[in-house]
Order: sequence, then C-alpha cells, then structure tokens
Amino acid sequence: MSDFFNGIADLFVNVLFAPFDALKALELESWFAANIMSWIFMFIGIVAFVYWMLQLQKFNDNNEEDKSISSHSFL
Repeated sequence: MSDFFNGIADLFVNVLFAPFDALKALELESWFAANIMSWIFMFIGIVAFVYWMLQLQKFNDNNEEDKSISSHSFL
C-alpha cells in the first residue's frame, strides 16, 4: 500500500508540479514572467468583476430590483 501512496507522491512532485518548478527557476531571470499564474488569475478576477458590475447596472437600469424599504414583520 505504501507503494501506491509513493506513486501518487511521485506523480505530483515529478510530473504535475514540473511547470511550477520551471516558473520557480525562471524567477531569477524575470519576476513578472515567473508570476504569470498570478497575473492570469488577477486578469480573470478583474474580467469577472467588470462583468458582474455591468450585469448589476443592467438590472438597475431596468428597475427589476425591489428597493422598497421595509423591515421584517417580527421586528
């Protein structure tokens, strides 16, 4: 059974994390290139945020949201 778990560890360490090891080695040459994954995730987050804000603006312009001021009946 330990061979099975050692095989999984070997898969992750030597195969699946190889691109990240390459990025780690690239850091000595270019910090911006080494952090490409962070830049990609930040770009995706910014695009998602802008899309979300545009959707909120669209619903706000159509007056689809109930903006009545009322509290719960049990208050």
